[in-house]
Amino acid sequence: MNPQWLDLPARPGKPRKAGLTMVIDNGLPTGWFTDAVASSAAYIDIVKFGWGTCMVTEDLDRKIGVLADHEIRFCFGGTLFEKFVIQGRFGAFLKFCRHWSCDLVEVSNGTIPLSNTEKADYIRRCAGEFAVTSEVGFKDQAKAELMSAEQWVESIAEDLAAGADLVVTEARESGKSGICLPDGRLRAGLVETILAGGADADRLLFEAPTKDLQAQFITLLGPNVNVGNVALGDVIALETLRLGLRGDTLLHFEAASIYA
Repeated sequence: MNPQWLDLPARPGKPRKAGLTMVIDNGLPTGWFTDAVASSAAYIDIVKFGWGTCMVTEDLDRKIGVLADHEIRFCFGGTLFEKFVIQGRFGAFLKFCRHWSCDLVEVSNGTIPLSNTEKADYIRRCAGEFAVTSEVGFKDQAKAELMSAEQWVESIAEDLAAGADLVVTEARESGKSGICLPDGRLRAGLVETILAGGADADRLLFEAPTKDLQAQFITLLGPNVNVGNVALGDVIALETLRLGLRGDTLLHFEAASIYA
C-alpha cells in the first residue's frame, strides 16, 4: 500500500486468513489477465476460473503460471464439478484437478439435483487431498427464494463438518440469486441468521460481484469480510471500499468512531 497519510482500517497481509478477495476469471484474454493480476496481486487471494471456462481456455497453463508467480491460489468453478458429477465422472474430476496441480477445489450443488448431504459426501472425498470450498445456495431464483434461513444455516454447518475450509454463499455472477434478491439486494436478515447459527465469519465467503453488494457486506461485517466473484478489474476499487476510501463506505467508518 502507498505510504500512510490517513487512519485506515487494519488489513492483514498475505497469506490472509480473513479479508479474502476471490476473483472470478470469466475468460479474459491472457495478456489482460496477466497485467491485471500483476497490478493488484497484493489484494488477490484466490482466482476462480468461472463455471467451465477452463475447458475452453487454450492457454490455461499460462494463466496458472501467472498466479503461481504471484503466489495466488486458484480453483475451478463449482459448475465444472457439477458437470463431472452429473456425468458420473467424479474420479475424472479429481484427475483433472491433479493434472493442473490444484490445491483448492470447489464443490457445489447450485444447478444439478444433488442434496446437501450428498454434496457433503463429495466434500469428504475431496478433503483428504485438497482444501475445499463448498458453495451453498441455488442459481435458479425460484429455488433460491424457497430456501429458508434455517436451511442455509443447516447446509453451511453440514459442509463445514464434512471438511470444507471455506463456505461460499451463492449470488451468481450477476449478484441476483442465492443470498440476494432479484433486484440485487441482500435477503433481509439472512446474513445475521447465518452468523447467529454459529458459523465463523472467517470461514464464510460471500459472493458479491457488484459494488453495492460489496459495500453492503463491508458495512455489515467490517473491512475484513471475505468477498468473492469480484471482477479482476474491480480489485482495487474493492480495496478502497474496505478502507473507507470510496463514498459508499467513507462515512460508515468515520461515523463508527473507530479512530481517535
